[in-house]
Amino acid sequence: MIKKDILTKDSIKFLEKYLNNPSPTGYEWEGQKIWMNYLKPYVDEFITDTYGTAVGVINPKSKFKVVIEGHSDEISWYVNYVTDKGLIYVIRNGGSDHQIAPSKWVNIHTKKGIVRGIFGWPAIHTRTAGKEEAPKLENISIDVGAKNKKEVEKMGIHVGCVITYPDSFEILNKNRFVCRAIDNRIGGFMIAEVARLLKKNNKTLPFCLYITNSVQEEIGLRGAQMITETLKPNIAIVTDVCHDTSTPMIDVKKQGDNVIDKGPVISYAPAIQNNLRERIIETAEKNKIPFQRHASSRYTGTDTDAFAYSNGGVASALISLPLRYMHTTVELVSKEDVENVIMLIYKTLLTIGPDDDFSYFKS
Repeated sequence: MIKKDILTKDSIKFLEKYLNNPSPTGYEWEGQKIWMNYLKPYVDEFITDTYGTAVGVINPKSKFKVVIEGHSDEISWYVNYVTDKGLIYVIRNGGSDHQIAPSKWVNIHTKKGIVRGIFGWPAIHTRTAGKEEAPKLENISIDVGAKNKKEVEKMGIHVGCVITYPDSFEILNKNRFVCRAIDNRIGGFMIAEVARLLKKNNKTLPFCLYITNSVQEEIGLRGAQMITETLKPNIAIVTDVCHDTSTPMIDVKKQGDNVIDKGPVISYAPAIQNNLRERIIETAEKNKIPFQRHASSRYTGTDTDAFAYSNGGVASALISLPLRYMHTTVELVSKEDVENVIMLIYKTLLTIGPDDDFSYFKS
């Protein structure tokens, strides 16, 4: 259990700035610049790639290479069709939830700047009781206050403009972080904090550490698939979010039993290298860091899969942060859990040496 706060006032300021900046899938670079600027004092150099993944590097000349990773993108929408009456229909960019859209404000990103709009919905008085339609992709639309399609076009809006929610960071009850896009910019935040702690505590690692903030996870782990071929790591420790299953309408028999405030969630899945996972568990137990377990059938659905099945096989593990209300604009996590994830990754790195290949065949 963490005895004192790990996060500083500057850490929280960075988290707020980083979360409040929109970074929809395919458009992550401004957020990456914020992240790199915060990370700069704690690394030796940076690597970036064509699609926007950013990597802070410690000990770049070392031959043994370890990745700690989160993803930087958030779910969003694209403008798909504009009606003659000036209403905008959308398609998903990632796993955007149609059911939360009605009555939400949106930001439409154009070359002329942000255009504000709203997802409208028929008033309760106009709907037929007992025959009400649920929100779905085909019946939700955005109103930007235009009379017709021509007015929409004059605003700079066209098919392909990306759309984000403007909801911003708040702290609830002093110990809950709430925002859109915590999935998974909190991962990029946590690995940056690991780098800060390494620097603060004057720790010298016997390997090259790649602090990796991948793009395009939300549409199929694409950023991780690209950057792992560039980095060619020996080990990858990935952090993402998972479901807090204690809230209403979730079946723990199907989704597992993980709860905020009970610590990081360590995953079991075919992509997880068992010896590396056991090293993480041993580290948690030794340092009295609380943890939970989660089993995934076939794949984790995170960047862990991309790293594990690359370069002939990379020893990979997943440490998740329990989160409530995933893919909504009020994603919620526990400050204490965030600190425990940071500390678990940090302490695990200190146990790794260049002779660790985690082979199943060594006696």
